[in-house]
Amino acid sequence: MTSRPSRPSRPSRLFQRSLAALLCAQLLLSACSATEIAPGTARWPTSAPQPEPPSFPSQQWPSPVVARTAPNFEAPSATHCARPVQTFETPGRVAGQRDEAPAAGGYGAARSSLAREERARRMAPGEASADAAAAMPAPASPPPSAAKEALPAEAEAAPRFAPPAPSPQPSQRPRPVQEIVTAGMVDDNADFSTYLQFRQRTQVAHRERDVSERYLLQVRNRRGDPVPDAEVAVQAAGGAAMWARTDAAGRAWLHPRAFDPSGSAVYEVAVRKNGQQGTTFLRRGQKSAVELVVDETAAPQRARLDLVFLIDATGSMGDEIGKLKASLRSIANEVARLPSRPDTCFGLVAYRDRGDEFLVRRHDFTNDLGAFQSVLDALQANAGGDYPEAMNEALHETVHRLSWRGTGATRMVVLLADAPPHLDYGGPQYDEDMMVALGKGIKVFSVGASGLDKQGEYIQRQIAQYTGGRFVFLTYREARSPASGPGRETVHDVSNYSVQTLDRLIVRLVSEELAKLPKAG
Repeated sequence: MTSRPSRPSRPSRLFQRSLAALLCAQLLLSACSATEIAPGTARWPTSAPQPEPPSFPSQQWPSPVVARTAPNFEAPSATHCARPVQTFETPGRVAGQRDEAPAAGGYGAARSSLAREERARRMAPGEASADAAAAMPAPASPPPSAAKEALPAEAEAAPRFAPPAPSPQPSQRPRPVQEIVTAGMVDDNADFSTYLQFRQRTQVAHRERDVSERYLLQVRNRRGDPVPDAEVAVQAAGGAAMWARTDAAGRAWLHPRAFDPSGSAVYEVAVRKNGQQGTTFLRRGQKSAVELVVDETAAPQRARLDLVFLIDATGSMGDEIGKLKASLRSIANEVARLPSRPDTCFGLVAYRDRGDEFLVRRHDFTNDLGAFQSVLDALQANAGGDYPEAMNEALHETVHRLSWRGTGATRMVVLLADAPPHLDYGGPQYDEDMMVALGKGIKVFSVGASGLDKQGEYIQRQIAQYTGGRFVFLTYREARSPASGPGRETVHDVSNYSVQTLDRLIVRLVSEELAKLPKAG
């Protein structure tokens, strides 16, 4: 009688089957990756230039929804910024149209008259814009209800969310020009649970991107050093994908729900730098960071900093712009003296709104500090009108149309604003461009100026958190009174913050980013 081999126990058989199923799933995912996201095709965004979208105001502004190309994740590629200042402007009006004398009837007339009223409320005593002066002898403006009836159907197109009932716009109190501007700062990525609580209790209209589930990616070389500015591609088997670039510490935050509505269980994470590439997997629910080693052995070079000031240049921003003008040289000098001695390029993007002299005016990167100071000195706070401004369009031009330098640069945007973007316009949307900013390695540090409401705070913190930046806010002796002078108080929903002057805080942010870089030989 021959003996029969003993059979494994039931728990052992279950374990073997589970292990076999997991291995099959990984092999299947790898097979999908090999056929669907081969390097140079779907995995990495094309580096070929894409056609520029049309100027945001159409020939018959206000335009209906403006046709847009798909988000362009083309990698930064400029090699230098040793050039004169180059200025580009997107007009805020159709040629021949004047804000103070709009065509009879329609959206232009209603918005223009309301704009003059709102602008006059935001001016400090004794100030008067040309628009306000022109409006004085004019007949009384139509009430808001009449203005609402005058809007064409395309201007009423709802954004892709269901906003709650609109809240009253905050009053823009007159503010004297302050020599000292103080500010606090919070890091919503460092205190993520508090940030999620803020999002939950703040019900305002916004563009939704779900960041409630996130994972940390850490990229190192074989020496154990962080690998900064490495390209990252994250893709599900179903095709949903996102891109990022690691920061100066070799890290990137990944938010699957922000780009993958299907809720895939596993994602392939590919990283490349200087021709070297590595691949690993992110499994939903894992507690540990996603770690990857890349055979990147290039010697660290001198730090390169691309620094952009993205500024709301409407009438209520005079003191903040004035402070930046006065402190630019000291900021630049302190940055130049940092231990990394960075090679710094400066860029400026200013924006107002439709119907104003310009919608967006951008000055491309230059290393000529004197010339950059001149274009900043020429910037004046003026116009505006209704509370939201053209932040969407300005962020789009900042991310897509400036000559960001390629591999190895630290890219920072200081966004200074006291109002949210228009969510009722067509054209670019801030949530799409903050995702592209992460793909290009651009961190946005949002600065909330006085008068910024809950919606503005929510959106500014969204942009900063997703791109890895921080939320900065101006502070006063009395929280609700900017005229009370510099101090430690704020109306914003923040806690556990320290206060510095705004110029010192900007230098601190730059210093902390550059300090994460490997030391140059």
